[in-house]
Amino acid sequence: MTAKNAGSDIIATNPSARHHFHILETVEAGIVLTGTEVKSIRAGGANLRDAFARIEHDLPILYQCHIAPYDKGNIHNHEPLRPRLLLLHKKQILRLAQQVKQRGKTLVALDMHWRNGHVKILLGLAQGKTKGDKRQSLKNEQTKRELSRLLKNLRR
Repeated sequence: MTAKNAGSDIIATNPSARHHFHILETVEAGIVLTGTEVKSIRAGGANLRDAFARIEHDLPILYQCHIAPYDKGNIHNHEPLRPRLLLLHKKQILRLAQQVKQRGKTLVALDMHWRNGHVKILLGLAQGKTKGDKRQSLKNEQTKRELSRLLKNLRR
């Protein structure tokens, strides 16, 4: 581990986020969770596939983040898709709110990770890709793969 990400382990990622969006900037945010949600996350029950954030009444809220119900939970178990409050500094919230107001920009959850014993969400300020952009990024990925295969074969 490097000093920058010491104490952080990835819990879940959003694989389609970088495919569908240009990520302009990233912000790390804390998340307000209940006890059964944390236990479920520790058991590997988090999914960020369609997760996004909105800023409503100066509060950032995460939507569509699925955290599976805890297996050993009782009647006090949590709702899997409930909106969850995100923790950011006031200046960050105001700056993101101003940028999200611009047409075509949104906040997308990129990954969920542990940072010094706390669950954190990496949010990306994103702008949607066009069909041509998606095709171009797929071509770039294929050429990178082919180059790495060729270099690997040359080293042998």
